[in-house]
Amino acid sequence: MYRDHRVAVVVPAFNEAGKIVRTLQSIPDFVDDVIVVDDGSVDGTAEQASAFVRQGLEIIKHPTNLGVGAAIAAGYRRALALGCDVTAVMAGDTQMCPLDLTGLLDPVVSGAVDYAKGNRFAWRGQGRAFELMPFSRWLGNVILSQLTRVATGNHAIFDSQCGYTAASRRALSTILSGPVFARYGYPNALLIRLCAAGLSIQDIPVRPVYGEGWRSGIRPHAVALPILALLWQGFKTRISPRSLGALPDASSRALPGREAP
Repeated sequence: MYRDHRVAVVVPAFNEAGKIVRTLQSIPDFVDDVIVVDDGSVDGTAEQASAFVRQGLEIIKHPTNLGVGAAIAAGYRRALALGCDVTAVMAGDTQMCPLDLTGLLDPVVSGAVDYAKGNRFAWRGQGRAFELMPFSRWLGNVILSQLTRVATGNHAIFDSQCGYTAASRRALSTILSGPVFARYGYPNALLIRLCAAGLSIQDIPVRPVYGEGWRSGIRPHAVALPILALLWQGFKTRISPRSLGALPDASSRALPGREAP
């Protein structure tokens, strides 16, 4: 328990056999439920996670790769079913510093906001985003962040692609209320849906983590157009809203919301 609240951490993982144990070791003891979602890995990620001994650890295994958004949504459904009060996301690649977890949880646990998200550009400690983040990622993030601000109408949010987050039950129910953007546009689709529903969002400074030998599995040419199409759809929906469900997955890989009981 954290401040009398049941806390879950969802860990989406795809071919992270070499890092998943380190990620699990880093999650603080106050976290009640750790939900690893192996998204179709072929390197033994699920087996490595299953061998780790920790109370409250569960493994969900997708038979094929559905996308990071689909993996996170599966974890969210399980967290709702378990009755968790607040649910965070920490990727399975050790890129999210556990020291920043309480900073994300605090505004949600206190009831100040529905959704707290990391902002690596706001970090003022040692190792700034512009120093550590590869230039292509830095530039792409800045552009997508600006476009996400326009699409959502929320000009207080930045670092739209940061996946280090904490969400209330209300936020999870809203996120799962319609089709889920399955792949890398998931953070943008999520922010659009939360803002359209009028939920409160707060940026929290978090450390940018890029270890030696790190390289991204994202192919910019493959994800840019679907995300831009999603943002355009979100903008059109905001200026002429019809329904909260009017945000189809531009990648044609939508999954139904199916909120857990």
